[in-house]
Amino acid sequence: MKIAAPLELFRKLPSVDDVMRVSAVRTLAASYGHDSTVDAARAVLYRLRQEITSGLLDADALELALSGLAGAVENELRQALRYSLRPVINATGVILHTNLGRAPLSDAAIEHIRETAAGYSNLEFDLGAGGRGKRDVHVDRLFRKLLNDEGRAAELGSAGRARAPVPTQAVSTRADVSTIVVNNNAAAVLLALNTVADRGEVIVSRGELVEIGGSFRIPDVMAKSGAILREVGTTNRTRTADYECAITERTRLLLRVHRSNFEISGFTEQASTAELVTLARKRGIPLMEDLGSGALFDLRSIGIGGEPGVLDSLRSGVDVVTYSGDKLLGGPQAGLISGSSELVARMRSNSLFRALRADKLIYAALESTLLAYVRRNHDAIPTLRMMRLSKGDISLRAEALAARIGVPALKVEIVDGESILGGGAAPSSVLPTRLLAVTCEGLSADEIASHLRGAEPPIIARVEEGRVLLDLRTVFPEQDAAVATALHRIVA
Repeated sequence: MKIAAPLELFRKLPSVDDVMRVSAVRTLAASYGHDSTVDAARAVLYRLRQEITSGLLDADALELALSGLAGAVENELRQALRYSLRPVINATGVILHTNLGRAPLSDAAIEHIRETAAGYSNLEFDLGAGGRGKRDVHVDRLFRKLLNDEGRAAELGSAGRARAPVPTQAVSTRADVSTIVVNNNAAAVLLALNTVADRGEVIVSRGELVEIGGSFRIPDVMAKSGAILREVGTTNRTRTADYECAITERTRLLLRVHRSNFEISGFTEQASTAELVTLARKRGIPLMEDLGSGALFDLRSIGIGGEPGVLDSLRSGVDVVTYSGDKLLGGPQAGLISGSSELVARMRSNSLFRALRADKLIYAALESTLLAYVRRNHDAIPTLRMMRLSKGDISLRAEALAARIGVPALKVEIVDGESILGGGAAPSSVLPTRLLAVTCEGLSADEIASHLRGAEPPIIARVEEGRVLLDLRTVFPEQDAAVATALHRIVA
């Protein structure tokens, strides 16, 4: 058989105008738009030219490709015009997976967003007075209920489970806590520092000068805020006396920073919150704590200790606490500042607050999330529901899914494993779980994981020791069928 020269093959390629005159392509243009369809036709023809040049297409293969030209244009349109931001199935067992969007929202939050986004709302309108209002009121009233009332510590624990007592070093329950919302915790820290310590000194332990994801560094944020960093102690040991010796007439704030994503162990020492509160009161200097994850839910009820909650810090006498909305709180991305009403009011009046404020959709999601806390309906919040799942609950689902897969070429074992909170929360703490360990004849674990990512919706799993590991703790029960279908298609 004579092989056609590339020039002859190039001559067989239609022009873009010729492609656009094909009946099926005209139908595509009516649905997707003329300009988008022209771009798709050009892209398809360009790929054919590249394949001819590289020798991948002979005359017969080109004829076959040209016979399916309309289909190729349609596929190109679908790929080009599909959403880039897409839902995925998180089978990693990392509950607050930063790369996968952290906390999923509750059904009630999504519905409240839909209602708020679909029309107008009273975001900054006082319905009673008939005039301008403040957007803060929609969530500050709920935060006040959650953080001010005596006895709320018990209510924030896991419903139906015993809650560990509040640490004995707690000195008081504040009666004047206010809360404002900005767009993330980095913004909350920036606003708080700029308000309280612009051109003044802030004392921080060297062991707390952290960097978290996205190159967020405490020293850099402090410099942007206008505050002056005053480091004390050493990386592994900082005593209360170190803070006290560093206080001068320029000191505006004592700052404690939660060590997200890592822990320091061994020969270490850290001033307790109670000691810093006592020092702050003695010297008349506010104490601020950047909690990062900021739990309103008592993690001790699920066996995780050492992770301070917002209420714990405020009860201990910390003046201002900053934390995230989309981590342990289980809400939308937001930065929350709770603490002394006087200090929070100053932050609210800072012109920087307007630049960093959250929009109506964030307030809608946050309000709905907080209402679940007020009602003590913790299982309505997906993040808390996942944390509360027992190993036995997950094992039953894993066994059912393994039986549902039932393909000889796939080997599916159920093994013990560990889920983690993620999002910088309790970095050394784990939750016991049961994992689906998947291998397949003729495919490596990386190839299986790649196929799963190519599924619809994409499934994100872990690869360890030559196996793909699926943790159903972070897979919604209604997604189990999609996981089974994706695994079947790998074999097919």
